[in-house]
Amino acid sequence: MPDTNMLDTTRLKFGIGQPVPRAEDPVLLTGQGRYTDDIALPGQVWCVMVRSPYAHGVIRGIGTEAARAMPGVLGVWTGADLVAAGYGPMKCGMPLKNRDGSPLRTTLRHPLATDKVRFVGDPVAFVVADTRAEAKDAAEAVELDIDMLPAVTEASAAAAADAPQLYEEISGNLVLDFHQGDSAKVEAAFAKAAHVTRLSIRNNRIVVCAMEPRSAIGSFEDGRHVLRLGCQGVFGLRAQMANEILKVPTEQVRILTGNVGGSFGMKANAYPEYACLLHAAKQLGRPVKWTDERTGSFMSDQHGRDHEVAAELALDAQGRFLAVRLTSFANMGAYLSTVAPLMGTGNFWKNVQSNYATPLIEVSTRCLLTNTSPVSAYRGAGRPEGNYFMERLIEAAAREMGIDALDLRRRNHIRPDQFPYAAASGSTYDGGDFTALLDRTLEAADVAGFAARKAASAERGLLRGLGIGNFLECTAPPTKEQGGIRFEKDGTVTIITGTLDYGQGHWSAFAQVLHQSIGIPFHQIRLLQGDSDELVAGGGTGGSKSLMASGAAIVEAADLVVEKGRAAAAWVLEAAAGDIEFEAHPDSGEGRFLIAGTDRGIGIMALAARLRAAPSLPEGVPATLDVTHVFDQAPQAYPNGCHVAEVEIDPETGIVQVDRYMSVNDFGVIVNPLLVAGQAHGGIAQGIGQALLESVAFGEDGQLQTGSYLDYALPRAGDMPLIGFVSHPVPATTNPLGAKGCGEAGCAGSLPAVMNAVVDALSPLGIRHIDMPATPERVWQAIQSSPGAARTAA
Repeated sequence: MPDTNMLDTTRLKFGIGQPVPRAEDPVLLTGQGRYTDDIALPGQVWCVMVRSPYAHGVIRGIGTEAARAMPGVLGVWTGADLVAAGYGPMKCGMPLKNRDGSPLRTTLRHPLATDKVRFVGDPVAFVVADTRAEAKDAAEAVELDIDMLPAVTEASAAAAADAPQLYEEISGNLVLDFHQGDSAKVEAAFAKAAHVTRLSIRNNRIVVCAMEPRSAIGSFEDGRHVLRLGCQGVFGLRAQMANEILKVPTEQVRILTGNVGGSFGMKANAYPEYACLLHAAKQLGRPVKWTDERTGSFMSDQHGRDHEVAAELALDAQGRFLAVRLTSFANMGAYLSTVAPLMGTGNFWKNVQSNYATPLIEVSTRCLLTNTSPVSAYRGAGRPEGNYFMERLIEAAAREMGIDALDLRRRNHIRPDQFPYAAASGSTYDGGDFTALLDRTLEAADVAGFAARKAASAERGLLRGLGIGNFLECTAPPTKEQGGIRFEKDGTVTIITGTLDYGQGHWSAFAQVLHQSIGIPFHQIRLLQGDSDELVAGGGTGGSKSLMASGAAIVEAADLVVEKGRAAAAWVLEAAAGDIEFEAHPDSGEGRFLIAGTDRGIGIMALAARLRAAPSLPEGVPATLDVTHVFDQAPQAYPNGCHVAEVEIDPETGIVQVDRYMSVNDFGVIVNPLLVAGQAHGGIAQGIGQALLESVAFGEDGQLQTGSYLDYALPRAGDMPLIGFVSHPVPATTNPLGAKGCGEAGCAGSLPAVMNAVVDALSPLGIRHIDMPATPERVWQAIQSSPGAARTAA
């Protein structure tokens, strides 16, 4: 593979670095996408779940007789039925340990609750009928006899001695008492510090709100369980369904995924509904379909975030960072999802340092169960939070010490001459240009003109603030990933990979990598990613690693295609294999095998066709150029950047409006600038949503109070500013493409940028901190109770 950092791609219309429009878009924009709910299989029937209306209670009985007798009903099943069928529970298998060395205490979640219900929406039964309407009517007829128990919804409250206990076997609701860092050294650093900044920060709980609700169809075909659904990776989900839940060999399970309308982490793992569908399908001998409604999604989909954090930063007299310490409560919800504890533990630890030379880190997190929907990964999964905590600490420390906040950042940035840099978190940063990137952002955002804009806002009675969001995130390390290349009879070439596109635009980006690697014509490349039968490996999509994993697999697979092609071309051209050269981008635009020193050659597509048509082949000549390859693994990468937000606040109403926004990002080698900018925009929108609008609320009884879009506020077009996007790349050395990942960085930069801007606008009133979301009510109340308001009133 040529060095993509040095290759001149200006003559490649579809090569790496080119803003190629998404190949997926014509299909999706003309309504030809095929999502799970679009599928109707012959003989298909409908499933509706019966969910607990209570947050906590003991199940005394479930009456199903009336429901079974209703028109069209084919069956009603409870948790006892599925336990009798031998299905296993869903659990968290993360190898995390408590500070005393004991393992994580996991929950064993059966597909349907059998003893207790533990959150509003906990599934306790399901109904299958000929039509969806009949199934809904019957589900309402299922009678639940549940003795209500007190509920607890906050992690800190769940830690109290008198808190309701969700599980007898999990004392104090505590599943993990995580600690990492040298407490003695950190304490010594704080003791000798010239200044210590402390903030109490709430990382608000978020509903994922994917455009496409979860939907699935279970069937039993030729002795195999087949599950059609939207997910983030069919290979891993097949393993979870087969090994943990169905208790059958993996070859007896097939996962099929078509188009997916968003996930952000939420659709990555198994849910209770999937086992229910497969059980009913096998029992009835018919496909069984389930599609959630939006209120059901609010209750049953895994939520994101939800941490209560005491953040501390120790500095010397010159403002140099000595240590950072996070002490947190992490809300797991009622059951541990597959990666639930990761966000507030290991990802806090790896990301709080950001791009600063911080010699000591300590993270202590208590992960607790509550009577709320389970929590799992949500875009960034602890990475934006770590950066948010550090950036809020920096702004507060700068104000307290009388140091310019930009200067404080520059003093503590890791310098270019320090790379490779061994971070206190254990990561080794391979490269970056953090201060230069910050300076470029300030110029791009016209920070020099902020004073004039602030004065103009003041003339209109508005408060204006400017916020900086420096960030660096540690991506997930790319693990084993398939890079299959298949030359089809119709003249197309199929890339087969185990990552999965749920909105990112993988088809175009992966096709660009293959096109540049061996000159396959771009428009003849297809992508196969959603059939577990086609895969021999696959890590799924998540953690901003897809291009690094699948891209590397494609590059390596392309090299193998060329190796096979030399032997085949030698036969066609009647030359020795050692005399065959390969040119990826001749003037013809198609990769070409040539006899060295001559103009005799054959294009790669023509060669593939020649092999297909050959009635027989000599020994040593491959029958096809097809390759099935597995990329082994690679270190993680470290995307970074700086975002600048300007907000205006109406002090009379508390309404916050993001007026200007600029981002400068180091994503290493960018394969497709259009896709990367789109990913950044999406992440920024979600960050603005969390910062200003979104928050899940529960009542004291555990009832979800934000169960629809009437009472849960997503950002709309009018809430969004124009978003500036500039690239300042430093190629990564950790993967063949030099890419760093971009999918989650928008959140990492926007959370601190927006909230720092809000606090900056309010700081003349003496307001030092405000928690997300900065809703009009919260901002107005902060203004009314601020020292500045009191002085004004006097």
